This record gives sequence, structure tokens and C-alpha cells, in this order.
Amino acid sequence: MAIRFNDLTGQLAKDLAPVYLIWGEEPWQFHEAARLVREAARRAGYAEREILDTAEQFQWGRLNLAAHSLSLFASRRLIELRLTSGKIDAVGEGAIRAYCERPPADVLLLILAPNLERKAQQSAWVKGIERLGVVVQVWPLKGAELEHWLSQRLKESGFQPEPGVADLLAERCEGNLFAAAQEIDKLRLLRGPGPLTLNELWGQLANSARFDPFALLDAALSGDRARTRHILEVLRAEGIAEAIVLWALARELRMLAAARQAQARRLPLEPVWEAHRVPRLRQGRIAAALKRLPLARLYALLGQCAHADRVIKGVSPGDPWHRLATIADALSGGPLWGLAQQPAPISAGC
Repeated sequence: MAIRFNDLTGQLAKDLAPVYLIWGEEPWQFHEAARLVREAARRAGYAEREILDTAEQFQWGRLNLAAHSLSLFASRRLIELRLTSGKIDAVGEGAIRAYCERPPADVLLLILAPNLERKAQQSAWVKGIERLGVVVQVWPLKGAELEHWLSQRLKESGFQPEPGVADLLAERCEGNLFAAAQEIDKLRLLRGPGPLTLNELWGQLANSARFDPFALLDAALSGDRARTRHILEVLRAEGIAEAIVLWALARELRMLAAARQAQARRLPLEPVWEAHRVPRLRQGRIAAALKRLPLARLYALLGQCAHADRVIKGVSPGDPWHRLATIADALSGGPLWGLAQQPAPISAGC
């Protein structure tokens, strides 16, 4: 049979087919469909998974060999055949047709073909899979179909979206299901399930468009502790690497320490701005922040950057995001919480 992505979950719940073919160019649905088949196979006792990648010079006899080989570890196996090209040759077509004519009882075959050519879509081997198993085509969702998908995804994540929420999300994500799924995951992480209004979604989308590590630095230099914490939470939810946030903080602290040293020696700040490539628009904000940032505090925070670097690399125990939050909060005016007041060396990774 040939089904759409939205029907796959229901089909898997009824009965597992011996062969699945997933093809199409929409990446989120493609990967999600493959994941659903793998999980259903695992639940059904297909404990072993073998991957055959049809790269250059692939020997199609490997499919028959894998299908009829006995496993030492599992009685039921999943074979995943990945078609790297949009078409296969006559030998490949024959191998798949032969498999479908005599499918092993203890093997489930999953064929992944992201770029299947139009001619191949109508080929005999695809029609053979339709008769024996399930063919799942995935294509970009648009209009009402996309809004319905987003609405269902929101509800599955525990939200009760008001009218217009799915429409706004569809517009902002421009049909990119990966981006839409990521936004929904961030909403669930940052505010939890429950009713979801248009205003709340607007706020989240604005955060995603606006916040980056440099926005974190500006909030900290402005002395806005609440905003600094909020931006750091958004960066974490967006999956920004801890090392990138640490790099931005350490870079800023080194520049601030150099500026503070120049002030202590009664030297002009222009050479510091030039050496650290500080934009003119930021220079006034930085100069104002220096009035509340003694050199000892900056040295202490640089020492904490070195410690956070070791935590991120797994050399020292601890939660990297907790260390980053401590540094950012102290930079924005929060307490040092017993941090060392003496200069500390900064590792190369910082």
C-alpha cells in the first residue's frame, strides 16, 4: 500500500509490514518516518539492525546475503537499505524484486530513498513493495495541511493553542518543519505545556530572532540581571553550544580587563577599542560598565572562564550551564559567590 506520512503511525500500530520504502525530499518527515519504523520494529522484537549503504560500487548480492544470514545475537533483524542515488541499476532492481518475492519471515526491510527519481517512482520494484509492504511518500506541507500538522504537533506536546497560533508559526517558519519542531520544543522547555496564546508565541519567536551570545553580553554590561538570565535560558533552549557562549564571555572579559588596566594607568581607551575591535556604538556602554567592574572582579571571572572551560571539556566535574550562568550574572552585577579574586590563567580553549 501507499500511504502518507500522517497515516504511518496508525499503520504501524496495526501490524508491521515486511518491507517499508520511505521516499521524498522533506527532511523532517523523512527522518521522523524512519525513526517511527525503527521504533516499531524494536518494540516488535527486531533487536538487531544492519545498515547497507548503496554507495559507489555497492554489491547488490549483499542484500540477499544479509537477508538470509543467521544472527548470533537476535532472532529478528531490521535491514536498513539506504539508496544514496535517485535511481538504481537493473541489478539493484532485480535484487529488490527478488527479495519481495521471498521475504524472510524474521527480517524487516526498511528502504530509505530521499531523492528517488520520477522514473524510479513508477518502476516495477516500487510497485512490488506497494503490493507486499508499505510505501511512504513525504513532501513539503503547505497551507491548511501545514497548519493542521503544526496544530497536531502542538497538541501532542501538551499545548492548547488558541486560533491563529498554528498559522503564525507556519508563516514564521516558512514551511521548514525542522525549524517549527524546534520552536515547539523550545516553548515546551521554557514555559511548559498548557494554553498557548498568540502573544506568547510572538514573544518566543521574537526571542529566537533576537538573542545570540552578543545580546547576552549587552544585557550583562547594562547591569540587567533578569534579562541576562533570560537570554542565557533561551540560548540553552536553542541548543547554542556552551563553548560558543564561553568564548563570547571570555573574549568580552579580556577586553574589559585590558580597558580597566588602561584606566588604572591613566591611558586612553582608544588603543584598547582598536586592539579588540570594539564597535563605536558599544564603546559608551562599555565605558559605563567599567565604573562598576573593578579589576579584581574581572580577574576572578576570567578565572571562572578557565574553570568553565575544563567543565565543558569534561576535565572537571560540574554543570557547564551553571558555570556560565554564574559568570554572566556576576558580570551583570550579581554576587561573586566566593569566586577567587586573583588573576588566573586562561586556557587555550577559552
